[in-house]
Amino acid sequence: MAAKATPVTEMSFEEALAELETIVRQLEQGDVELEKSIAIYERGAELKKHCEARLKSAELKVEQIVQGSDGTPKTEPASFD
Repeated sequence: MAAKATPVTEMSFEEALAELETIVRQLEQGDVELEKSIAIYERGAELKKHCEARLKSAELKVEQIVQGSDGTPKTEPASFD
């Protein structure tokens, strides 16, 4: 992990996922000292939350696409019931 890591909120989904995968590999290898393990675990939790939010946003956008009566896709406003 870089000394000055990019703030999670400024990362794209792909960037956050790639860093999260790196963190998971480091933790799975088990050769990271305890303090660093805790720090990267916390970073990983932030990245996971960010990825989940980005996926939810994308899911809402996809749900807006519905099949029109003529068989062509059309877009409708999302309802947040």
